[in-house]
Amino acid sequence: MTNPDQANPDFGGLPVAVAGLGVSGISAARVLHGLGARVTVVDGGSGPGLAARAAELEALGVTVRLGDGASLPEGTELIVTSPGWAPDSPLFAAAEAAGVPVWGDVELAWRLRKPLPGTGEPAPWLAVTGTNGKTTTVQMLASILTAAGKRTAAVGNVGVSVLDAVLAEEPYDVLAVELSSYQLHWAPSLRPHSAAVLNLAPDHLDWHGSMEAYAADKGRIYEGNVVACVYNLADPATEALVREADVEEGCRAIGFGLGAPGPSNFGVVDGLLVDRAFVEDRAKNAAELGAVEDVNPPAPHNIANALAAAALARAYGVEPKAVREGLRAFRPDAHRIAEVGVVGEVTYIDDSKATNTHAAAASLSAYRPIVWIAGGLAKGATFDDLVQGAAERLRAVVLIGQDRAVIREALERHAPDVPVIEAAEGQTGAVAMTEVVRTAASLARSGDTVLLAPACASMDMFTNYGERGDLFAAAVRELAGE
Repeated sequence: MTNPDQANPDFGGLPVAVAGLGVSGISAARVLHGLGARVTVVDGGSGPGLAARAAELEALGVTVRLGDGASLPEGTELIVTSPGWAPDSPLFAAAEAAGVPVWGDVELAWRLRKPLPGTGEPAPWLAVTGTNGKTTTVQMLASILTAAGKRTAAVGNVGVSVLDAVLAEEPYDVLAVELSSYQLHWAPSLRPHSAAVLNLAPDHLDWHGSMEAYAADKGRIYEGNVVACVYNLADPATEALVREADVEEGCRAIGFGLGAPGPSNFGVVDGLLVDRAFVEDRAKNAAELGAVEDVNPPAPHNIANALAAAALARAYGVEPKAVREGLRAFRPDAHRIAEVGVVGEVTYIDDSKATNTHAAAASLSAYRPIVWIAGGLAKGATFDDLVQGAAERLRAVVLIGQDRAVIREALERHAPDVPVIEAAEGQTGAVAMTEVVRTAASLARSGDTVLLAPACASMDMFTNYGERGDLFAAAVRELAGE
């Protein structure tokens, strides 16, 4: 039997354990079974939903063990894990003791890439990670690549499953790949054409164990890059990851930022997006890629996202015209700095996707004066830096959610003159959000922005951040009398 630790392994008859019966676990199990592996899926959970998923796989001939997420199936020679399984899970300790390799779904997809017709090489991956902005940047990149006439998709942690993408009947020319720190942790062989780390801020530290481990996993995206390692000029930690990476000979460090760019960087000059990296005589010349107004919405952090996407596209060889066309065609997903209404000359912005302090800071920097709706599940975060940076922009604050006290205390320290209203405790869903929007409206003045950028997770009051944003938009429409 072929050693599973080599490229393009032969899975015929290979005993493989798949950890997790979620979307990625089911996808991996189906793919591996189709390749002839003897697959056992393990999951520590139980219940009707998992039982139904298990039954579907068992009908294919896959073995499923529910309520058992710790023990290693006898004879296992490879584990393929879902991204959410933490490295300290007992299953992986057992695998390490037995010398069994552990891959994630991204690693499996990387090993299964097929050569493109006529080239002999698989479709290149242009990869993106960071604490915030990954999805938007990857979708912008896919839009640019499409404008350049390439068959592409936004894949990975967004859109199309990366496994589905590499196994598609009609092959892609190039892939725009969003990767989380979880996925990168379990992808030791990944070697993208070019990659970007957008930013680094504390997140998922319970999974990684420390900020250092989190950053190290993010930095894996630069390993083996061929053309460009794209980093954020405003975030020195991203440049440090580039310096530590082992890349192919000739790979370049390319910075992006909101100021005028130096040679080998991307930036903004007189309202124009500018490339001084992929041009002849970059010491003297630059290429115009579009205007700030071509970015939707043109908030500062979104302009940075656009520059990162443009840098990856240019590293791949896309012409400036396609960058402009792709950015103009791009439309952001819901709940990402989305204007949902203007009522009484007050603008209402839904950025429910801002579930951590880093994302909320980006939203708060884009508007003034602001009535800020904040709170929820803080996930251990602190808010002093966020409040201190936004204090001068705040008209008032409406606090919601379980961990509101942590934000209130930061406001008392750093913005003591800003009025703070706390929503009634115990309310959830539409009832709660309707009252919150009415309260925010009563505090706002003509020309203000009411901004839902909670800096917290949503599950204490809502199903998810999407429902939180939808109910915010509905409450604004009700306020407008629609």
